[in-house]
Amino acid sequence: MLGIRLAKLVARPVFSQPRFTSKLFSTMPKTIGTHSGTFHCDEALACYMLRRLDDYKDSKVVRSRDPATLDTCDIVVDVGGVYDHESKRYDHHQRGFDEQFSSDFKTKLSSAGLVYKHYGKDVIRAILADEKISEGEVEILYNKLYESFVEGIDGVDNGVSRYPEDIQPAYKESTSLSARVGRLNPWWNEPEGDMDARFAKAMEMTGEEFRERVRYFALAWLPGRKIVEQSFEKRFDIDASGQIVLFDQFCPWKDHIDTIEEEMLEKNPEAAKILYVLYPDTSNAWRVQAVPERPGSFKSRRPLPEAWRGLRDEALSERSGVEGCIFIHQAGFIGGNKTRDGALELARKSLTMD
Repeated sequence: MLGIRLAKLVARPVFSQPRFTSKLFSTMPKTIGTHSGTFHCDEALACYMLRRLDDYKDSKVVRSRDPATLDTCDIVVDVGGVYDHESKRYDHHQRGFDEQFSSDFKTKLSSAGLVYKHYGKDVIRAILADEKISEGEVEILYNKLYESFVEGIDGVDNGVSRYPEDIQPAYKESTSLSARVGRLNPWWNEPEGDMDARFAKAMEMTGEEFRERVRYFALAWLPGRKIVEQSFEKRFDIDASGQIVLFDQFCPWKDHIDTIEEEMLEKNPEAAKILYVLYPDTSNAWRVQAVPERPGSFKSRRPLPEAWRGLRDEALSERSGVEGCIFIHQAGFIGGNKTRDGALELARKSLTMD
């Protein structure tokens, strides 16, 4: 009996092989796969975003077009001809692919958009780990960052024009993030050199700009929204028309006005739109600014009166009948007055003048 017990003790393994193996593989760095050769902004940003996540923060990026090599990667972007979230494959080049970020967008996703769609909220949380951001704010930032940053990269990579093809651009633009990443590739007549090192620079470039935008929208744009909301609610206290909004301090307001108005018009389609915004400038004078027809437009809904444009100081005060005038821009989109009341009077008069 004793001999049998001793035999069992000798045969018992010192450690559990399955548990040891599982722990070993769970600590091995994961690999991110993407294609070799000429690189683009979308996969550079996709790889950067993945490496902000805990699961991939120590990952090696493997650049190859060999299917056998890519099969060994834990996650693959922009190559392979497969989009399948379950198996962590995120290509957008295959026939029949037509995925958008949401029903609010028409632009087909690139690898950047695919990664952002599935992991964007976690990436935002990782970048803002030291800030106090609510889940509701993460949701707002998730949508805003796609609209203002990621969609443009998707569009460029998929060859989607920003405007109808029959419109001739007024000038050339070659300073976008996608263009600058493209210039990190070797010229046609120079040696390739270390393409992986070049791609690492592309990840750093796209990542730094994305991180800056996340922090800007979280720490400057979102607080600005609260100021705009509060001022918007008080607009009838400023003028009975409800078409003038006054801010006690300057903040980014154009996007917020547009969004808040959309919400207002859904409830009341007959509500009057905002025409002028007032705010103090850095010299403690006051600005009156015409609201653009849409964010990014140079055309105002109602420019400041033609008769005032291009005038300054006493000449402007005499022409407008408002004391303390400083200027009205010749395009009529902005003007200034020394006082809050003076700026408000300019805005009120502008409501009824052409």
